[in-house]
Amino acid sequence: MVAAKFSENEIFKDVAQRLQDLALDSPEVGRFLEELAAYSADRLSSPGREVSCGITVVRHKKATTVASSSPCARVMDELQHEYGDGPCLTAMREMVTVLVPDLTQEERWPAYVEAITGLGNRSVIGIPLPLEGQSRAVLNLYSRLPHAFSGQDIASAEAFAWQASKGLRLALRLAQLQDTRDDMSAAMKSRTVIDLATGAIMAQNRCGQSAAFEVLLQASNTRNMKLHHVAARVLSSLAGSASTSTYFDE
Repeated sequence: MVAAKFSENEIFKDVAQRLQDLALDSPEVGRFLEELAAYSADRLSSPGREVSCGITVVRHKKATTVASSSPCARVMDELQHEYGDGPCLTAMREMVTVLVPDLTQEERWPAYVEAITGLGNRSVIGIPLPLEGQSRAVLNLYSRLPHAFSGQDIASAEAFAWQASKGLRLALRLAQLQDTRDDMSAAMKSRTVIDLATGAIMAQNRCGQSAAFEVLLQASNTRNMKLHHVAARVLSSLAGSASTSTYFDE
């Protein structure tokens, strides 16, 4: 990216801090991206050249997230995913900035270009955002003017994207930590239910822990149910009837 040539302390030096604060205030990734799209459009617009912004994030084992500063930008991004190609997907795939000076003259991605005809945008820049691991993201800038982005405009947008990627990386880390905490909490709840059900079977059948757990496991396999769901039914049957003789009778 061209932004690597710029001093981070001289160009958009406030962006990273602003987005770090935003990530802490908006830990949900979708909300953070919507705020980032609006902020990016505002910072990168100039007198006589208003831009709209779309952001696409692809994370491992997560649904693709699309955020935008305007309905038109969202449609432009979503149509790329529908057709499987376009300037912004190319930028994200190849990790290079992609410029479209005038969509009416563009010969790449013909199906996509035809689909967006009439939406009004003429110029596009797709700038990849450096992330970690298998995550990928791209900042998409749209203008209704042809040849709206000069070389300096592109360099400035890349510098902005370089700084913005820091806030995005923080937001994704926070989201991953939240997902891990939620997974651990769910696992602990499942383990507690299984342990309680195992104890109930041990008490009723006067058997050891291994034998009681085997009863649960066999019921799980026979009924094609997750083990903690079977355990929950055991506890439910206990709560509903003190005289239940077996937990797996239909």
